Amino acid sequence: MSTTDGTIRLTTAQAIIRWLSNQYIDIDGQQMRVCGGGFGIFGHGNVTCLGEALYGVQDALPLYRGQNETSMGFAAAGYAKQWLRQRFMFCTASAGPGTANLLTAAGLAHANRLPMLMLCGDTFITRLPDPVLQQMENFNDPTFGVNDAFKPVSRYWDRICHPAQVIQSLPNALATMLDPADCGPAFIGLPQDVQGWSYDYPEAFFAKKVHRIRRQSPDAAEIADAVAALRAARRPMIIAGGGVQYSRAVAELTGFAEAHQIPVVETIAGRANLVATHPLNIGPIGVTGSDSANAIAEKADVILSVGTRLQDFTTGSWTAFAKDAQIIGLNAARHDAGKHMSLPVVGDAKLSLAALGEALDYTAPKSWVSFAKEARGKWDAYVAENVKPGNRPNSYAQAIGVVNDLCDPRDRVVAAAGGLPAEVTANWRTLETGTVDVEFGFSCMGYEIAGAWGARIAQAEQEPERDTITFCGDGSYMMLNSDIYSSVLSRKKLIILLLDNGGFAVINKLQNNTGNESFNNLLEDCPTIPQPFGVDFVAHAAAMGAVAEKVATPAELGEAFKRAKASEKTTVIVMDVDAYEGWTTEGHAWWEVGTPHVTESDRVRAAHEEWESTRSRQRRGV
Repeated sequence: MSTTDGTIRLTTAQAIIRWLSNQYIDIDGQQMRVCGGGFGIFGHGNVTCLGEALYGVQDALPLYRGQNETSMGFAAAGYAKQWLRQRFMFCTASAGPGTANLLTAAGLAHANRLPMLMLCGDTFITRLPDPVLQQMENFNDPTFGVNDAFKPVSRYWDRICHPAQVIQSLPNALATMLDPADCGPAFIGLPQDVQGWSYDYPEAFFAKKVHRIRRQSPDAAEIADAVAALRAARRPMIIAGGGVQYSRAVAELTGFAEAHQIPVVETIAGRANLVATHPLNIGPIGVTGSDSANAIAEKADVILSVGTRLQDFTTGSWTAFAKDAQIIGLNAARHDAGKHMSLPVVGDAKLSLAALGEALDYTAPKSWVSFAKEARGKWDAYVAENVKPGNRPNSYAQAIGVVNDLCDPRDRVVAAAGGLPAEVTANWRTLETGTVDVEFGFSCMGYEIAGAWGARIAQAEQEPERDTITFCGDGSYMMLNSDIYSSVLSRKKLIILLLDNGGFAVINKLQNNTGNESFNNLLEDCPTIPQPFGVDFVAHAAAMGAVAEKVATPAELGEAFKRAKASEKTTVIVMDVDAYEGWTTEGHAWWEVGTPHVTESDRVRAAHEEWESTRSRQRRGV
């Protein structure tokens, strides 16, 4: 209700939703709402007030009905990745366990630096009805509840105790989500009574506002230091991370590498910065990388690290590089730019690469570039053989190769956790840039289908004629599969490759590699399962409305994939793969895991000693 003094009376919930619906972003000259809508499961903590506010804006902020709060958060992350962090979705959950289910998704968004807004129910601020349904009472601090658990996994956290607070809180939350350095999830707790309280808000607060993502110019002195280091390099290398794509700096990265003839390797998040056939693309680096990338990494004397947080799977737990290699950390986030005694270049990747390129008169030695290209050629030959059907029992790599040969270059490929991130990272040959999402920042099993659903919602807003393809193991499928139903209900088609190896096979592999006996990972090795049996995944997926079929061979998978491409419905293709013989065996860097220092097992003791024998290569740093 408008008033004559330039204010409008609204509830807290109504004010939040009205404000969100009037926030826009400029993307390449086109204005669109920065919030693409939301994922919601209603309960007593959010349905009466926030639900009432959302009802009136269904066209502006479409609300997708979730099946599980965790998967809603994964879907929001997949959406944000597809939009390169330029747009986000909100998630709303009820007070108590509904909200608590978002914790894992918040951790994923925080680790991956992804924007996601959580609008979650909270207990009554007056405390008059306490203790209420689903309230976690803290005997010594009545202000402390379940929602406080989100503080370590949120970049911005607030609890609205009065309607006027949203005037400050909402802009701060959005500023955090759009900040290249601080980007991550924002959490806003909404006590059930405060949601419905009213306030006379300034009408100007709800005026349309157009946002732009900040591009921070690098410091001239830091550029000069980086240029000096590169000029002295005999064996330079570029590590290209996910931040390259978030900065929309793929062209600048490519141009810089070509101008100075510096080999490029990719992180897991940075897959698809370069196409597979680019002559300076030497492959993925690290624990789940390639022999080619790891070969040049261990010899490189200057490493330009662009847009990566240098996670242990990239660095081989800091054994992948020479101990005296000089790292240049080019990153929008100061925290990431200075890791391991790097020369920091704090700034936007697009602007910083341009500044480096203008100042750098240097070309890498031909012998070094030839070495890198030769290593990549050998790796390409290995991958070609590794993905070839019939070379061994059914494998992840074979399935990846089949899909790679048949997909459209612009199709989106999704994988997460388990064994598939390693297999996709190592074996997928990028056909076009920006088409791969391997979630390994938080390594969340269950992201595969939910994240793909969120990506498909975003993809439908961008390139509706393309497909979203997700690789999923049977373990991840059993953890979180309900968004098959969501994709069918919302008519957001997915193609799901469900590769069944009889349990948590990749962890069984780690168990065996550290000298341990198979135990509690594969179904057949669980002592509490007297008669193991496989799930009828075809019947299960069909029950949720998907087209589903099982194939016996990679050749049959190819024909099924063609049918899936032609279909308008979500399709699940199931194929059994070998739990022991199907793994990619090359390309791995050392990875630090905890192994027993004392054991009665000779095998475990021997594995521990072997694991520790290479620790001397580990780079020391901060």
